[in-house]
Amino acid sequence: MIPVLDARTGNFAAELRRTSRDVGFVSVVGHGIPETLFGRVRSTLRTLFACSEDQKREVMIEPHNYRGFIPLGFFTPNRVEANGDQGDRYEGYKLHWECPPDHPVMAACDLYGPNRWPADLPELRAVIHEYWAACDRAAAPIMAAFADGLGIDPDVFASWHTTPLTNMTLLHYPAQPPASDAMGIHPHKDTNVITLLHPGDVPGLEVRSRNGDWITPDAPSDALVVNVGEMLELWSGGEYIATPHRVVNRSGRERYSFPFFVVPNHDIVVEPLLPRRAGYTAKPMPVGALSAEVWRTNWPDETPSTTGHDLGTLECT
Repeated sequence: MIPVLDARTGNFAAELRRTSRDVGFVSVVGHGIPETLFGRVRSTLRTLFACSEDQKREVMIEPHNYRGFIPLGFFTPNRVEANGDQGDRYEGYKLHWECPPDHPVMAACDLYGPNRWPADLPELRAVIHEYWAACDRAAAPIMAAFADGLGIDPDVFASWHTTPLTNMTLLHYPAQPPASDAMGIHPHKDTNVITLLHPGDVPGLEVRSRNGDWITPDAPSDALVVNVGEMLELWSGGEYIATPHRVVNRSGRERYSFPFFVVPNHDIVVEPLLPRRAGYTAKPMPVGALSAEVWRTNWPDETPSTTGHDLGTLECT
């Protein structure tokens, strides 16, 4: 069971801390994003992924620019870790924080830059900019509550997200037969700080409980599902739990989602802010280098480094 919390209540931070020590997933209402905006984003995604293959190729991701269209079954780690020689059953569109072109951080880190937008779909840029701003507003008090639950000044977290590597993936999971075991996305942990996701009315997201069962979040239609990523787990010394999850689309319907991944500035090194819990040994996470490694290893024929952080794997505790 994934708990439902109201961000408007006075005990939100305390409840968030309690639940995040168990499963690391929570449904949040009272976050301020109107349900109609979720619907508009999802409707625009249907139009986006209905574009022709030629239109998609015009804005396809590139080895050194992780922005744009992601073909079905493209990413190498997904093929290797989950389905043998088959990729996960989704196609996507990758977006990042829109860094102003004259911002000095552009010279400090080449991960920053402008997004790529389909020329034939101007409404995508408009609705995503609106939704991104809404997610920024919703994430701020949630991040503050996570900090408060740990006894940390919320301004510290805020100061680490002034030029964020925050990103969003627009996702389309094609319809599969109800009996299919093919993964939409293989089991993994999120590497970032927190993720905001509106699950929509087509099921597929499954969360691994502490006893190993896969459960479906029972979220109200207006709720955001919020989960702890490995960066927040590390900041908390392992008190907050980054939980494995996956997507299996057994609905027989097309599924569209748009997770929003909160990531700090490129020059932040994530290390425990509290004493580590017993047995918690995760390595420090340099945000810029880690993000660059994610970009690199998502490209075909690239393999993960043997010396770095175990990106989103299930073995890291």
